Amino acid sequence: MVKQEVTVTIDGQIIQVSNKMTILGAAKKAGINIPTLCYLKGVNDIAACRVCCVEVEGSDQLIAACNNQVVDGMVIKTKTPKVKKSRKMNVELLLSQHDVQCASCVRSGICELQTLANNLNIIDSRFVEQIEPFEWNTSLALIRDAGKCIKCMRCINVCDNVQATHIWDLKNRGSRTTIGVKDNKIIEESTCALCGQCIVRCPTGALRERDDTDRALGFLDDPEITTVIQMAPSVRTAWAEHLGLTHEEASVKRLVAALRKIGFDYIFDTDFAADLTIMEEGSEFVHRFTHKDEYPWPMFTSCCPAWVRWIKGHYPDMVDCLSTAKSPQGMFGPIAKTFFAQKIGVDPAKIRCISLMPCLAKKFECIIPALSDAGAGPDVDMVLTVRELERLLKSEFIDIAGLEEEEFDSPLGIGTGAGEIFGATGGVMEAALRSAYFLVTGGNPDPDAFADVRGLDGWKEATFEVPGAGPVRVAVASGLGNTEKLMEALRRGEVEYDFVEIMSCPGGCVNGGGQPVTDDAGAPLVRGQILYGLDKHNVYRFSHENPSIVLVYDEYLGAPLSERSHHLLHTDHHSWKMPNEE
Repeated sequence: MVKQEVTVTIDGQIIQVSNKMTILGAAKKAGINIPTLCYLKGVNDIAACRVCCVEVEGSDQLIAACNNQVVDGMVIKTKTPKVKKSRKMNVELLLSQHDVQCASCVRSGICELQTLANNLNIIDSRFVEQIEPFEWNTSLALIRDAGKCIKCMRCINVCDNVQATHIWDLKNRGSRTTIGVKDNKIIEESTCALCGQCIVRCPTGALRERDDTDRALGFLDDPEITTVIQMAPSVRTAWAEHLGLTHEEASVKRLVAALRKIGFDYIFDTDFAADLTIMEEGSEFVHRFTHKDEYPWPMFTSCCPAWVRWIKGHYPDMVDCLSTAKSPQGMFGPIAKTFFAQKIGVDPAKIRCISLMPCLAKKFECIIPALSDAGAGPDVDMVLTVRELERLLKSEFIDIAGLEEEEFDSPLGIGTGAGEIFGATGGVMEAALRSAYFLVTGGNPDPDAFADVRGLDGWKEATFEVPGAGPVRVAVASGLGNTEKLMEALRRGEVEYDFVEIMSCPGGCVNGGGQPVTDDAGAPLVRGQILYGLDKHNVYRFSHENPSIVLVYDEYLGAPLSERSHHLLHTDHHSWKMPNEE
């Protein structure tokens, strides 16, 4: 019988651990820190960087701690001269192929390579520099700087094993090995979902978003322009993670004050647009559900542009299952440039609508011509990720902690708890069911009646009984790898659903590709709990009870699914093409 626990000695400390544990895990259990660089728990344990190597008695060679399991009686040494020399040399070799312009890098201060080099007291490198040239279309939302890549392959493994998108791959051999787009394509020819998960998992600045902060400041400096900014639900969960603020100081109202201090004219809440999305998407679901013979099934949510790109690139035959509703960002823009422009008496052509989003794909979404219907140029002129927001706030040298809290502007600044939970996986489904129940029955359910779809499980399913409609079978998936499993199960006929929510990023928008980079695996859970806490304490917990939503329909749209609503708030997903579409 194989022993379930083994005894090992690490730096003279005797401990008992599971026989399935790696040397790295055993050392951590013993309170001994072994530095890593390419390692990413559950995703990347290929020992490419060799930084985690240790000495093991009986072996002439150093052994990688990240992907070698412990053996009973193993004696491990993590701080011998041989280990220290090898560790330092390996990092020096990486630096010799790395563009070390740290002062102008977006990851300066939160770069794993920079931190490791500092910790190892590397002042100079003894190796000749050989930097790969920067060759990339810098107008794209996703930018790769080859000169900063350390070939750790995190991007490849995240894209393949977590997101099932298969964009990145190794190219060339030996010292010329690098990472590029699979099948020798350029990124514009790929089916990249622009989820941005490769960015938040990259240890350096080799992958980043296009920075639009200077363009935003250009809008603010133009006296002829009226700037309108909207803030997505997930932004409030993470915007201050790298700004040195306490939890109490990092309130959404203090962010409103900071944005007003920078010079934005109107500051609104995308929670409002999320509620608007629920009214349209929820009404669409009720209509489809009561006219089942007329539609393909199930109905998929369409709030996540990375998911829309992914289904168009990977399952084009199922695109018609998508709701025709635009994303909340996509709905906010046309309302800002029609209804709100009329309210304040400003020419829509003089309005610049800017979005703060936890998402990279939103940068692509806002430039799709077919998604701009207000007749005043792009409905959304620009998207800033949360990382860009952080850089913008720092560049203005504002004492954020010293600001008094301020309210969102009206009338597009009121959001409900249903809108707030949009940022967590399952939140769109729960919000939609709350209002769909009302649309069918005329009464509100318990706002927490659909809580079974909450949680970080990659694929959840539930059945809810709606009086007058019968059982509604729903599913929620986050992360495109989990989505692929769900889609294949649908194709094989193993599962049947009526309504399916998909978010491309594991955990939902709280873990979006535009959120602050963190090595805290628990961040998505904490950020999601913030949103559910806000929902719990919101005066309004149903989208249909949002007074601003009632106002917009009464004064402008008429009713959900009206002719004007269809024109401004819905779209044809076939109106634009992915590279592999005919």
